[in-house]
Amino acid sequence: MEARISIITLGVADLSRSYEFYRQLGFPTHNHPEEGIVFFSTAGTRLALYAIDALADDIKPGMSISDAGFSGITLAHNTHSKEEVDEVLALAKECGGRIVKPAQDVFWGGYSGYFADPDNHLWEVAYGDSWQFDDNGSLVLD
Repeated sequence: MEARISIITLGVADLSRSYEFYRQLGFPTHNHPEEGIVFFSTAGTRLALYAIDALADDIKPGMSISDAGFSGITLAHNTHSKEEVDEVLALAKECGGRIVKPAQDVFWGGYSGYFADPDNHLWEVAYGDSWQFDDNGSLVLD
């Protein structure tokens, strides 16, 4: 197996609402909610939105989702500056997201905050002085 994540799929309550949220955040797509699944292009991977009930049924027929709550999973968007962290969090709020943790200096020496999308999927927006990015905008981990 190659060490790669190709798609992160979020189960969402309202595909149209989540489509608009991510589109307004600036995620590019050629798909539309009427197609039943939406794929957004990102550097290095793809983000997919799929109706949560359909996703549960795809995993195991008859499976139900009773409480979306905190799943133990967060998504991360790493930035080139502290200012960009603040800008992204403000944009998420403007697009209908909820700020869970305002941006602040954090224990590991960086600067980060969290927002929740309309289905409470948590995103960390973070900056670190030593981070480097490749030509595609992906974080270099060496």
